[in-house]
Amino acid sequence: MKLLLIEDESALSEALTAMLRAEGFAVDPVASLDSADTAIRISTYDAVLLDLYLPDGDGMDWLGKLRARGNTTPVIIMTARDQVSDRIAGLQRGADDYVVKPFDVQELLARLGAVLRRAQGSASTWLNVGSLALDLQGRRARVGDMDIDLTAKEWAVLEKLASRPGRIVTKDTLDQTLYSFADEVGSNTLEVYISRIRKKIGRQRVETIRGLGYRLVHEAES
Repeated sequence: MKLLLIEDESALSEALTAMLRAEGFAVDPVASLDSADTAIRISTYDAVLLDLYLPDGDGMDWLGKLRARGNTTPVIIMTARDQVSDRIAGLQRGADDYVVKPFDVQELLARLGAVLRRAQGSASTWLNVGSLALDLQGRRARVGDMDIDLTAKEWAVLEKLASRPGRIVTKDTLDQTLYSFADEVGSNTLEVYISRIRKKIGRQRVETIRGLGYRLVHEAES
């Protein structure tokens, strides 16, 4: 999944970016609201992590404008503002969650997972497609009773496919899930990950739709 991180404190931004990428997320870090607007225009994100004190404005105002434009991307506010009134204001402006700095990284991951599950219309931490089951909280996969060992990038691709079972997921969407602006994307990198996933969950489970992308199918369709 792809995240937009809006944070101007360089040390925190670098640490969060590294941690989130290690968890399999593609992350675009930006340090200003103007850069965030540019990123939102040219890319699609699964969630936004938003600081409120930015050099070119208040993140709360930016969030209000984002929602006014009809953008429903989940947003988690990250800020040192710890008053109840600030939390209420953030939620009223359209935030999906609110964490106070300094926060525990595992708490942020848990909150991010919950927000992403709600956005997908699921309260459960498990996503099931036939015998394939994904533990969205623990980031584990299983086929039947057998645990499947996936790398962070393999997980990112499979999670995106499993979130839209039976539907075509375009190559561009999967590439955006895997890579941030700073990454150099190889011409056949996605195909390599798809091939590895097929070996682990069953070749027939991931169908190639020539010229469009891929879809995850139920066993009965194989």
